[in-house]
Amino acid sequence: MIARDRIDAHHMPLTPGTRLGPYTIESLIGSGGMGEVYKAHDERLNRTVAIKRLIADDASQFQSEARAIAAINHPHICQIYDVGPDYLVLEYLQGEPISGPVTRDEAVRLASQIAEALHAAHERGILHRDLKPANVMVVRLGGSPHAKLLDFGIAQLTSSDPGATRTVAGDVMGTPAYMSPEQAAAKPLDARSDVFSFGAVLYELLAGTRAFTGDSTAQILSAVLRDDPSPLEAPPALQQIVKRCLAKDPDRRFQTMADVRHALHHLTVGTADATASIAVLPFANLSPNADDEYFSDGLSEEIINALTRVPGLKVIARTSAFAFKGKNEDIRRIANILGVTHMLEGSVRRAGGRVRVTAQLIHAADGAHRWSQRYDRELSDIFAVQDDIAAEIAGALKLQLAPASDRRMPSLPAYEAYLRYRSYQWQFTPEASRRSRECLEQALALDPEFALPYVGLADYHFALAAVGASPSHEAMPRARELAQRALDIDPELPEAHAMLGIVAGHYEYDWGEAERRFRLAVKREPLSPHLRQWYGTFFLFATGRAVEARLQLSRVIEEDPLCQMWRLMRANLLPAVGLEDEALDDARKAVELDPDFWLGWADLGLLCARRHQHTEAMECAERAMAGAPWCPYSIGVMAAALANEGQATRAEPLLAALQGDAYGGPVGLAVYFLARGEIEQAVEWSAKAAEHRFPAFIPRLIRTFEPSLRRSAAWPDVLKKMNLA
Repeated sequence: MIARDRIDAHHMPLTPGTRLGPYTIESLIGSGGMGEVYKAHDERLNRTVAIKRLIADDASQFQSEARAIAAINHPHICQIYDVGPDYLVLEYLQGEPISGPVTRDEAVRLASQIAEALHAAHERGILHRDLKPANVMVVRLGGSPHAKLLDFGIAQLTSSDPGATRTVAGDVMGTPAYMSPEQAAAKPLDARSDVFSFGAVLYELLAGTRAFTGDSTAQILSAVLRDDPSPLEAPPALQQIVKRCLAKDPDRRFQTMADVRHALHHLTVGTADATASIAVLPFANLSPNADDEYFSDGLSEEIINALTRVPGLKVIARTSAFAFKGKNEDIRRIANILGVTHMLEGSVRRAGGRVRVTAQLIHAADGAHRWSQRYDRELSDIFAVQDDIAAEIAGALKLQLAPASDRRMPSLPAYEAYLRYRSYQWQFTPEASRRSRECLEQALALDPEFALPYVGLADYHFALAAVGASPSHEAMPRARELAQRALDIDPELPEAHAMLGIVAGHYEYDWGEAERRFRLAVKREPLSPHLRQWYGTFFLFATGRAVEARLQLSRVIEEDPLCQMWRLMRANLLPAVGLEDEALDDARKAVELDPDFWLGWADLGLLCARRHQHTEAMECAERAMAGAPWCPYSIGVMAAALANEGQATRAEPLLAALQGDAYGGPVGLAVYFLARGEIEQAVEWSAKAAEHRFPAFIPRLIRTFEPSLRRSAAWPDVLKKMNLA
C-alpha cells in the first residue's frame, strides 16, 4: 500500500481474551495499513465475528469505510454488524483470498460475482479503489465457490446521491499492481477505475501471475501506465473482455460494471458456450390417450435433471419451464423471460409397449435448430432415452456430460406413479395434496425399493405440520421414519439427508445433527432448486446465517425464476437483513405468479400490516382465508387485519379459535401480535410455539422479524428454548 496513514509504532496488538466492547478477542487474523483484523466472539448473539481495529492516527478513512459498507447490502460484499469508537464489527468469513490460476469456468463465475458486488457499490456512488486478490475472499457454500468483496478502507463516496458515480480526485492510494493508470497518476476517478482493477484481478485468476510486475513500486507503476500484460492463454472472447477492462484510456474500457457483468453473462468462449443455458419446455403429448400427458411432462423433467450433470450449463428448473405449458408463446420471448440461450422442445407418442420421442434444440437468439433427433424405442428403454438426449445436447453445445450416478432405476409403473405425483407437487391445494399422497403410495406399492417416494411422503407430512394441518408430534416422527427408509435403500440420497436435517433442527432442536445432515446433503453439486432452498431456508437462515441463505435463495430463483414458493421463501428472509421493501416485492411476485397461493397471501398480509398498509393487508388476509381458513397463519393475519381496521369485535372469534390447546394456535397469535406491532406479546406466543415444536416457524417468523423481536428482554429465552441461543 502507498500513501496510507501513518501507523502508530507503539500500538500493541490485542491478546486472546481481551474484551472490546461486548466482544471477546479470540485471535489475530491479519493486519494492514489502517487496521488489524481479529477473530472475536459476540456473546449476545452467540456468533463469531471479525473485528477490524484502527491503528492509524487519522480515523477519517476508517469512518468512511464504515459508511461505505453500511451503504451496501449485497451477498457478495462482507457485511458490517456494528461500529465502535475505533473498530468495525464485520461478518466472519471462513475461506481463502482469491488466487489463480483457476479453470475458465470458475474464473468466469467468480468474476461475475465480483462484478455484481462492484456494480452494487457503484450504484450507491461508492468506488472501491483497492480491488485486488487479497481483498476478495472465496468461501464455499454448498460445495460451490463464492466471492466476498472486502476492505473498503480507501473507498470513496463520490456523491450524496446513491444513484450517481461522479469523478473524484485525491492522493495516490491503493495497491500499485492493481491501480488504474489514472489512479496511479493521481487524476480524478470514476467507476472505470474499478473496471481496470477488476481486469487485473481477472487476468491473475486466469494466468496465475500478475498483469503488471516489476522489482520496485516505480517499475510496477510504469508498467501500469505504459505496458500491456503478457498474452493470456484463454479463449478469444474471454481475452477480449480482459483486454477491454485493462485499456489505458478509460474511454476505451467498459464504461460500467453493469457492462462487464453483461459481457460475462453472455460470454461465448471459443466453440463452447461458456455461459450456455437452457430451458426444457414440456414435451407435447401426441399419444391417443390424453391421460399420458403426465408421462410426457415427466420425460421433460427427467431430461432437466439429466442436464444438470453438464458442468457450466445453466438449466432452468421444472416449475419455471412448465409455466409456458399450453401457451403459444414465441421461443425468443420465453428465452428472454427465463434468461437462457437455448430451448429444448419435443413430443412423445406412446403406443402399446413402444414410445416415440422427438426433440429439437433451438438457439434462442435466431430460432435456428442446433440439433434434432427422433427416438423409437421400447417403453422400458425410456430411461436410456433421457440420458441419450442429455448427451446429445451436451455435444451440440460443446460441453461434457458428467457420468450418471449408479442409482437403481425403479420399475416403470412405479416411475409413472411418481411422475403423477410431481405434476401435483406445487399446486398447494387440499385436493392436490391428497392426490400427491395417493400417487406416492401407489409408487411404493408397485416398487417398495424406490427411494424417492419415501422422501416425497416425508415432505408431505412435514408440510402438513408446517401449515398447522397435522400436529408436529404425529407428522415429524413419521417424516423422520420415511426419510430414514429412503436412506436404507440409498445411503447417498441428498434429499433424504436434508429431510432428516429438517426434522433434527425444526422438531428436535438438535442443530448439530441438522448441520451434519445438511453437509451430507449438499456436499456434491449440482443441487436441485428444492434441495438448495431447503439448505438455505431450513438450515442457514434458521441458524442465523441470513447473508449466506440469501445467496442460496437468489441462486434458486435464478435457476427457477417463476416458482412462487422460492419467491416467498426469499421474502421471508429479506426483513432479517433490513430489506423490507424488497421482501414486499418478492411476496407480491409470489402471488402474482400464482393467485391461488394462499400461503403467499398470508405472508404478504403480515408484511403489509407491519408497514401499516391496512387496506392491502385486509385484501391479502381475505385471500389467505379463502384458501386455508384452518391455517393459523391465515387466522392470525385476518384477526390482525380486522383489529387494525377497527373491527375488533369481528376479530374476537378468530382469536378464540387460536386459544387453548389448538395445534398452531401460538403461531397464529404470534402472527397476530406481530401484525399489530405488539412485540412483547409476539415474543410470549413465540415461546409457546417453540414448545409445540411447530416446524418452519423459525425461518418464517422467528428469524424474519428478529430485528424487532430482539427488543424484548425475553427474546434470549425464546432462542434458548430452540437451542439457538
